[in-house]
Amino acid sequence: MHHNWSRYLRIIIAGLAITTLVGFIFDRPLWGLTFGLVVYLWWTLVQARRLYHWLANPSGTDEAPQSIGMWGDIFDGLNKLHQNHLRTQDRLRARINRVQESTNAMRDGVIMTDSRGAMEWWNGSAEYLLGFRRNTDQGQYIHNLIRNPVFKSYFDSRDYRDPLEINSPAKPHIHLQIQISLFGDDDRLIVAKDVTRLYQLEQMRRDFVGNVSHEMRTPLTVISGYLETLVDHADELPPKWRRAINTMAAQSSRMEALITDLILLSRIETGEQTVDDALTDVDALIEQICHDAKALSGEKQHEFTVDIADHRLLRGDENQLRSAFSNLVFNAVKYTPAHGHITISWTTNREGAHLSVKDTGIGIDPVHIPRLTERFYRADPSRHKDTGGTGLGLAIVKHVLLNHDGNLEIRSRIGEGSEFICHFPRERLVERVPESTAND
Repeated sequence: MHHNWSRYLRIIIAGLAITTLVGFIFDRPLWGLTFGLVVYLWWTLVQARRLYHWLANPSGTDEAPQSIGMWGDIFDGLNKLHQNHLRTQDRLRARINRVQESTNAMRDGVIMTDSRGAMEWWNGSAEYLLGFRRNTDQGQYIHNLIRNPVFKSYFDSRDYRDPLEINSPAKPHIHLQIQISLFGDDDRLIVAKDVTRLYQLEQMRRDFVGNVSHEMRTPLTVISGYLETLVDHADELPPKWRRAINTMAAQSSRMEALITDLILLSRIETGEQTVDDALTDVDALIEQICHDAKALSGEKQHEFTVDIADHRLLRGDENQLRSAFSNLVFNAVKYTPAHGHITISWTTNREGAHLSVKDTGIGIDPVHIPRLTERFYRADPSRHKDTGGTGLGLAIVKHVLLNHDGNLEIRSRIGEGSEFICHFPRERLVERVPESTAND
């Protein structure tokens, strides 16, 4: 390129020198030089005009204007850049079209919005699931089309670790799972999945468990009543029947406990037991549970330590909280050897309130911890008669905490004991009203 520029410069200088020499012949060298400069300027303006028209409308022709010399090289270089640009543009357009075609083939709805929620693009499934219209909804804010306060709060929260489940605004019988991802300049990629079938199956499971549990309670109550009568008159029975009667009575009690827990869990899951704005005295609740735990401990003579660092009230359902707290404390009693130490503490900090139940028991292998709150999951598969429960206790704890905007944290190692911590948001703490003020 530098070599070509030097050659062009020499040609220009040579041309001006020739016109100057011609001027010398007519005794007008300055006029000759001026004439040469004017001719060169005219040539340059003509070429610049041709370049301007081509750049102003490059789609009119794929080829750049033809010329010679320096302008010919400029046109050739620009034409190569233009052809490369067209090829790159075609490749990008083909990729975009392929992405859009593959996305339109998805059964899940896919929507792209900017940071404020203005809709930029969506696929065909989004039109079906959410009722969007291609001609009128472009640029509309998505929360104006999905008029659900829960969705708007979820969109604005920027916390998309867990999906949101809502009913479709266009087809209320369709249950959707919404998942949002951030990309680009704080833009949103929204995926709406039809989970109606899963939702119906889950609802059927809950109804089945609840109905079967209720139906089983009546015959089991009759059986347990007759067994209690037989146990009371065991001395009148032949010796070979006494052991059988006692074993049946014990297993009947276990079945009653299982059905009671199933019914309680069903009510909590299906919302039959709703969390109201009642205030729970956590101090008194923990004292009652500790009293029952000491009675359960019996001959094991566990050592209990209670530490209550905050005396504010907790907003929530006392019966549900009693079920959750007692399950944790009673589990500590069951799985802690005799003379072991059980610590129950109620503390608060900036994040909220925390109930900790810590024991010096047998501990749990960390591999089991993620599944402990599943129904009927047991880290100890032996189901020993002394420690075997219904397998629903921690599932009840998890759902109670979900109803109270909380969560359960489990820390444990084999042989080092366990610690179960219930976390509650600070918004659920309420100051106690002094008795004198309340009486007034």
